[in-house]
Amino acid sequence: MAPEGVEQVELTEPWKAASDAGHEPVLVSTQPGEIQAFNHLDKADTFPVDEVVEQTSAGSFGGLVLPGGVANPDFLRMDEKAVAFVKDFFDQGRPVAAICHAPWTLVEADVVRGRVLTSWPSLRTDIQNAGGTWVDEQVKICDHGSNQLVTSRKPDDLKAFCDAFVHVFAGEAG
Repeated sequence: MAPEGVEQVELTEPWKAASDAGHEPVLVSTQPGEIQAFNHLDKADTFPVDEVVEQTSAGSFGGLVLPGGVANPDFLRMDEKAVAFVKDFFDQGRPVAAICHAPWTLVEADVVRGRVLTSWPSLRTDIQNAGGTWVDEQVKICDHGSNQLVTSRKPDDLKAFCDAFVHVFAGEAG
């Protein structure tokens, strides 16, 4: 995550779902310290960073969850190391889950070509221009590529999103 701009509920609900499923979530950011979460445009809580993106690799993780918020993925797509970190999950065939505006980072990593995904509706053209197929669905699991990709549109889709990525990360059918 970027140091600020993540939508808090898109961080906390997937974190809880992963923890409840027996996974050990790790907060990776572009800078050490804390990240500032938001409730839409208002500052919310801060969360401690566990690892910095330039000091870790996709090989250290079983999967990647990218929360949205408008600012978070916009900052991430401008950070070469963050983009390379995300792309590495696809190169290694590890599952990735992204919600809301998070697919902006996937577009920047050039990993949506030939994939079917959903997102916040305003990303539709960006996804299509990057070679992906955009669908308006609560949750979409795409197996057309090197890995499984789970995407959702918005915070209202969080239950379906969390259920889907937990099953995918466990190696179960979606």
